[in-house]
Amino acid sequence: MSDAEWKNRCGSEWGLLGAPMPDGLDWKSVYEAKPFGRNLLRNPSPFGLSKDIPPHKPDLPDEPDFGPPRFQPDEDFSGWTTNTEVLPYDRSGIPAGAVVCRLPRYSWFSLEQLVDLKAEGLWEELLDNFQPEIHIQDWYESQLHDSIYQLQVKLLGADKSTVISEYTTSPTEDRSRDSRAWKEVSHVFCSYGPGVRYVHFLHKLKNMFLNGFYKTMCTNSTVVVRPSNSCS
Repeated sequence: MSDAEWKNRCGSEWGLLGAPMPDGLDWKSVYEAKPFGRNLLRNPSPFGLSKDIPPHKPDLPDEPDFGPPRFQPDEDFSGWTTNTEVLPYDRSGIPAGAVVCRLPRYSWFSLEQLVDLKAEGLWEELLDNFQPEIHIQDWYESQLHDSIYQLQVKLLGADKSTVISEYTTSPTEDRSRDSRAWKEVSHVFCSYGPGVRYVHFLHKLKNMFLNGFYKTMCTNSTVVVRPSNSCS
């Protein structure tokens, strides 16, 4: 097929009515990249779980672990940049003079990715003028603490540091009942302004060590671009 035919195929299959489609692009490569409707994150479920299957209750250790505390899960986090922040002991609520044998030790485990939108098949004129919707979704679960999850997503310029738009959330958990259900977080970026070239996706999961390691899990983390430019 000619380049014009590949261009027409992209426009018709993706419904890009009104979107800028310059002649200078390699439209065959754009079509093969399929930038719309697919998850642009690598390894979106590093714990090997699915939001469609309820999470199981964590197993108690057969014997207490009195060794050095552990702060990081063992799963395959390829595709992610990870970091662990160990938090100070929380001694609030302990009466003066009380003897406490052991306290839980909490830590934040962060996972982040940088998505290059142009490398995924999108083009500058589309991002600057049409500004297609960028959909974010994530699922998480545990009963460890009132604050177990944080999400920060930034739309960045070509320098990878200029923040053009941002979404953050740090929900407080209702632990009045043991629900054992995945909790959803989602957001749609639209009309975000020109210059977006990257999506920086970062979430933090709180873990706990107390005679064993207990973790917060996430799954089906998603960054998807839709060929639409309205949030209706």
